[in-house]
Amino acid sequence: MSDDAVSAGNQKGFLGWVERTGNRLPDPVFIFFYLTILLIVISIICALTGVSAKHPTQLDGGGAPLIIKAKSLLAADNIQKLWVEMPKTFTHFHPLGYVLVVMLGAGVAERSGLFASAIRSALRSVPKGLLTPMVALIAMLSNHAADAGYVVMIPLAAVIFAAAGRHPLAGIACGFAGVSGGFSANIAPGQLDALLFGITEAAYEASSIDAGWTMNIAGNTYFIMALLFLYLPIIWWVTDKVIEPRLGKWVPDERQAEEYGDEQKPLTDGQKKGLRHAGLACLAVTAFWLFMAFGDKIPGINWVPLRITGEAAEGMAWYVALGPFFKSLVAGFMILFLAAGWAYGRAAGSINDHRDLVGMMSEAMKDLAYYLVLAFAAAHFVAMFNWSNLGLISAVHGANGIQQSGLPLPMVLGLIVLFAGLLNLFVGSASAKWALLAPVLVPLLMLLGISPDGATAAYRVGDGATNIITPLMVYFPLILVFAQRWQKNFGLGSLTAVMIPYSVWMLISGVILMMVWMFLGFDLGPGAPMAIDIPTAAR
Repeated sequence: MSDDAVSAGNQKGFLGWVERTGNRLPDPVFIFFYLTILLIVISIICALTGVSAKHPTQLDGGGAPLIIKAKSLLAADNIQKLWVEMPKTFTHFHPLGYVLVVMLGAGVAERSGLFASAIRSALRSVPKGLLTPMVALIAMLSNHAADAGYVVMIPLAAVIFAAAGRHPLAGIACGFAGVSGGFSANIAPGQLDALLFGITEAAYEASSIDAGWTMNIAGNTYFIMALLFLYLPIIWWVTDKVIEPRLGKWVPDERQAEEYGDEQKPLTDGQKKGLRHAGLACLAVTAFWLFMAFGDKIPGINWVPLRITGEAAEGMAWYVALGPFFKSLVAGFMILFLAAGWAYGRAAGSINDHRDLVGMMSEAMKDLAYYLVLAFAAAHFVAMFNWSNLGLISAVHGANGIQQSGLPLPMVLGLIVLFAGLLNLFVGSASAKWALLAPVLVPLLMLLGISPDGATAAYRVGDGATNIITPLMVYFPLILVFAQRWQKNFGLGSLTAVMIPYSVWMLISGVILMMVWMFLGFDLGPGAPMAIDIPTAAR
């Protein structure tokens, strides 16, 4: 089949409709711009028609429930806020600081070659029978490496499958499912947690609902670990029993063997030495961070800057006392990546002096240029949404509607997962979608007794499961290029068809896990319960 024929086939049916519709959507920056214009119009209409709600926790001066009224965004005070507080609105956008800090370290670890060498080292010694689960596992863990998982892990997975005599497209599918479908599955919090919880915190603070909640990026740790162990066998089974049999046996040609020979070479002595040094650096940073939280367990040590101690900690839950530790993890990951990248680079020869280190950090900031533009648009949309009071009003009425519907809370969370997955087909950015949804979903679910941690967990399940079937995901075209290295007529529809089984099973299993987790009432992370108790002045 020719490339033209494959391309024409992609324009038919449901997948063709998704592709055509998605290609007509504007850039996410302009999506926020258009939504802001729409928000202004809606705020004017709601203010003129007297849309309001009773605040669930606050009372007015007479002891009655406080009435929240919709405010026009063209009101004088809101216009003043827009122009006077524009720098503050941008710089105080919570995700911005978290992402910038973490990426200072991650940029060094990526550009020094640490991430690429660590992935290659982890996969090369794997027995053939465990090749699929190890590729899937490392792919999910590689999300700590940001973009390195896409640009290094996925093409490398194809080479490793080919070297084992298996179909390289199955390796690409397995790697893509792990890196992108398992976007939220991991053994520890990372950059995504810092990003999403920053948005969650902004939505929580703007809601003016006092739930006694404190943000920490470890708030979904137990849940993302459960996702890892849930998704691993699913990716393994779909790859070996569904995808690879459909692809058939792969027979390499002479060109392919020559072209990918260099990528199969073992690590150099310098790279191996770099990995050893990076491992020691990781251990040192981890030990230091634990020492700052638990150093007083050592006789004669009273210096514990990352834990509340003494009289201030009396009667305090352990996870509340560890609040400074949880909040420091963003800085901790930055130092961890920075130290490991520096140690690897010095040993491997990719970093010669401090100027190389600063240069890598600068390059990482350059890569965030588009994100800064997107963050500016998202920050003002979120702020203006809050100024209009429409978020809290929507949450109050939405919570009342769900309560009156009689739907069990586990089912409510399951529907939110499905909604996030559907929206992901049209808006590829995880942060952009959560910035849109969080101002409504976070307070709505709080009023139903679900913590902001629970709202974040429900969103991320839906967001990850459909990443691998939407052409609007920024790396989707890159994965297609990787696949076409091995099979020239492999088109967009072919890639989507290959990834749909992963998406369906990951979405179904994720919904079930979310509902079961809610039903059993497990904590989502250290000091992060699924349910919260909201004191209500009125409903």
